[in-house]
Amino acid sequence: MRRLSPLDAQFLNVEDRVTFGHVGALIILDPADLPDDRLSLDSVRAVLEPRLHLATPFRQRLVDAPLGVGYPAWVDDADFDLEYHLREVGIPRPGTREQLGEQVARIHARPLDRSRPLWEMYLVHGLEDGRFALYSKVHHAAIDGISGAELLAVLMDPTPEPRLVEPEPWDPGRPPAQWTTLTAASVSALARSRDLVTSLPKTLPYVTALPGGRLLPGARALDEVTGVLRGLLGADEPPPRRVLTAPRTPFNGPITAHRRFAAVSLSLAAVKTIKNAFGLTVNDVVLALAAGALRRWLLDRDALPGVPLVTAVPVSVRGPESAENGNQVSVMTVALPTHLGDPVGRLAAVASDVADAKTEFDTLPATLLQDLSALVPTALSGLAARALFRLVTVPGVPVNLFVSNVPGPQMPLWIAGARVEGIYPVSAVTELTGGLNITLFSYNGALDIGLVACREMVPDVWRLAGYLADELVTLSELAAAEPADEANG
Repeated sequence: MRRLSPLDAQFLNVEDRVTFGHVGALIILDPADLPDDRLSLDSVRAVLEPRLHLATPFRQRLVDAPLGVGYPAWVDDADFDLEYHLREVGIPRPGTREQLGEQVARIHARPLDRSRPLWEMYLVHGLEDGRFALYSKVHHAAIDGISGAELLAVLMDPTPEPRLVEPEPWDPGRPPAQWTTLTAASVSALARSRDLVTSLPKTLPYVTALPGGRLLPGARALDEVTGVLRGLLGADEPPPRRVLTAPRTPFNGPITAHRRFAAVSLSLAAVKTIKNAFGLTVNDVVLALAAGALRRWLLDRDALPGVPLVTAVPVSVRGPESAENGNQVSVMTVALPTHLGDPVGRLAAVASDVADAKTEFDTLPATLLQDLSALVPTALSGLAARALFRLVTVPGVPVNLFVSNVPGPQMPLWIAGARVEGIYPVSAVTELTGGLNITLFSYNGALDIGLVACREMVPDVWRLAGYLADELVTLSELAAAEPADEANG
């Protein structure tokens, strides 16, 4: 029995009728290597079933702590039914990418059943050119971006012929007795209380460093209190922090339960050429592409702010030896120079602010999000999380959107004999983090980008996806006139 961490639990607590805590991936599959050019649900099941033991979350469900003492825990699901989780759907002819995006958006807007293991997988038929798609979603309480990619890898192979995996015996046993669960939860709660006491002095000084921290009621008073605490404890004064103010945009404010999804692939080699030409990093170029695309989209609506947008960039703090599937992530904020009309100027501005953001981020505890999540009493954590996500009712927003870049394998892969053509993230949107999310996954020489949006805020998300491709063309043309700098990563 593995209990949720405080941060994992927050992804459950924020859920309501418009906010969902799951994330997903859309995989495009070419069946040309299959004998009849067709991929069946049975063949996907035949690959997945003997490998279920390789990914613990596949067969575990959550049980609440008795009397609200402690966080929910993962236990083996004695009633696990693969047929429930593995499904298939179709899209009508001609099976365009826009039709696929609409189907994915509809499925993505449905919450997962908490009485079962928190994942679903759909084989999608009917794509143009004879392609298939595999859409999967799993709750963020179980994974972060890195471990999510590792879960997908369970299903994939480096050759068209699936590797032989011997299934392991699985005996879920009976659900733990109520008293056993209560005892374990009580022990966990005591340990949490101890950790709370030790982490409070080192955590409180950084509350206002997080996105939205300065919007919290009493933020100024909190700064004053932590200043007194530092004096009493003899702690060093933290370095001065940047103050980024996110402007209002069409995709900030109260969201609905409806979603839009679009996907686009960009050449990783082209991005690296730009990176070398201007002496930047791949992430710098990615953020500059996002800034340029968002500028075009906002200009279309006569809604371009005169100041930079503010994006939150997730940063993995997962160590190389970590075997856990939960969330080990923190966040840094970066100014997106959408207000600048010059593409080269945007590149320079992004590089400068990312450098400042990294310097600031390095001064924060790696476990800051975990520690802050632990400060909230268990019985109130759901109320607190949902209250925080209603900060859109006060003037200002903490960030405009999330932009995330997840590293992936640079080699071709297959699922049940079908070649993987692209792997597009399908992330989450919230009122706190904005009604638009742009997540990238690098795979086999491409940057596969998934854009998720609140349907009412960004109804034309495919246009925004196209603008990302347009920006790559623009920057590639400018890079062609620049001498290459191979020193940057």
